Amino acid sequence: MTDQTDERLLALLSENARAPVSRLGKALGLSRTTVQGRIERLERQGVIAGYTLRLASDYERGLVKAHVLITALPKYARQVEKGLRGVANVKTLHSVSGQFDMIAVVTASTIAELDGVIDRIGEMEGVERTMSSIILSTRFER
Repeated sequence: MTDQTDERLLALLSENARAPVSRLGKALGLSRTTVQGRIERLERQGVIAGYTLRLASDYERGLVKAHVLITALPKYARQVEKGLRGVANVKTLHSVSGQFDMIAVVTASTIAELDGVIDRIGEMEGVERTMSSIILSTRFER
């Protein structure tokens, strides 16, 4: 269970997971030891599952991104998911309801590379069809 201080700490870590614990303590009005203890407790509780890399906005703006909607044959859904995990350009995969079964967020350096990745996805065994939409801009992200 988290309290308001934990929530503030999580917000600070979301901004910069590499921030020194002493800086986090100053921002929260807590000692370094107290903050370190809270972080360790949140990790033990599974609230903090890990730390990750966040790319610079300038770098991300240079990438071509698309949503690829995927219909998989029912018997092949797990196999398709496994295959998509092996495609480094697939950054996120969502299982969805409706006309399609999955939505993959795909990134590439060029339109030609993106085209190749989408073709590769469409050629996977068990993929019945795909439909893609290139992301023109991201208005906001949380």
